[in-house]
Amino acid sequence: MKIIQVHNFYQQPGGEDQVYAAEYSLLTEHGHRVTQYTVHNKDVAAISAIQNATRAIWNSVTYREVTALIRDETPDLIHAHNTFPIISPSLYYAAAEARIPVVQTLHNYRLLCPAATLFRDGGVCEECVGALIPHHAIVHRCYRHSASASAGVAAMLLVHRIAGTWSTKVHTYVALTNFAKRKLIEGGLPAAKIAVKPNFLAQDPGMGQGNGNYALFAGRLSEEKGVSTLLDAWQRLDSTIPLKIAGDGPLAPMLKQRVTQLRNVEWLGHCSRERTLELLQNAVLLVLPSLWYEGFPMTVLESMACGTPIVASDLGSLSELIQDGVNGFRFVAGDVVSLIDRVQFLWTRRNELLSFRQSSRLCCEQNYAPERNYELLMHIYGQAVEDTQQNSPDLVLYR
Repeated sequence: MKIIQVHNFYQQPGGEDQVYAAEYSLLTEHGHRVTQYTVHNKDVAAISAIQNATRAIWNSVTYREVTALIRDETPDLIHAHNTFPIISPSLYYAAAEARIPVVQTLHNYRLLCPAATLFRDGGVCEECVGALIPHHAIVHRCYRHSASASAGVAAMLLVHRIAGTWSTKVHTYVALTNFAKRKLIEGGLPAAKIAVKPNFLAQDPGMGQGNGNYALFAGRLSEEKGVSTLLDAWQRLDSTIPLKIAGDGPLAPMLKQRVTQLRNVEWLGHCSRERTLELLQNAVLLVLPSLWYEGFPMTVLESMACGTPIVASDLGSLSELIQDGVNGFRFVAGDVVSLIDRVQFLWTRRNELLSFRQSSRLCCEQNYAPERNYELLMHIYGQAVEDTQQNSPDLVLYR
């Protein structure tokens, strides 16, 4: 199969970039011809909010380049990951004109929320979900803390909702979890167009021993990740359970200062992926105290592959990914007492740790192995190509 793979890289590398690269490798390893069309957000801050908004609504450069690429490569299908803000929905129109189906992975909630996070003021926010005009995002300056920038994203969403772009120019949306699919349907996307395919782990780090005698937090140090809740819990823990914090982000200076006042917390700062995997292999448990609807954190997969049980917020997709007593335990999001209870429960059952680790590892092998993911991806691709060849009425083509 000939595929054009599309991605708009963010200024800060993240999990979406990892998934994009992993799927490229997965496809090429199975003999598919994959052409990549990518751009980078490095110049977004250098142009005005109006210019960014205009380009996010319709990028004529993308339209011309993708049209030419389709002509040269004659692909069977286009698979887009992130298209915001540079690539824009003009990609879909170029594909539709050439009768090439588009599969769009939705790594976040951008089509429902200008900030893409469904998070505001310390908690989940769904005020814009299902709204034709996401004006709340403008009032609260949800995108880049700017009313003008937020208005630009809101305009992009509004224009393409009115034009029917989201419902007619994409053959299949890929949601990472069933929770995400339900939320996308609430936001107005057609249920029949949404398939569920999780992320997968391209390289197996191998199962660890969990003999490091510490709990671990590994991730971005930002408000929605719930790191303040984590430190509040460790400040109140009666028993001495060592905690290591690996990561960086906007809250790093404040959190680093707090850590100096906690004798059982070690600050590691930014760690390489190799070092993070080593920490995961040796940790007794991983803590994910998120306050927002996580997409599908790669840390979850890495932790399961290492056999490390997870104590995570019972919120959004984490409620689906973390199974109590199998690959970890869930606690009430933002509730310090609940978090302490689950951490202590797991920590004091060290004699059962091997069983927890084996179950966690098995969960990864059964659900998130590359071959299983490839089968799901091929089913999605095959259906999109077949429907297009039969000129399915579900795909409205641009003329």
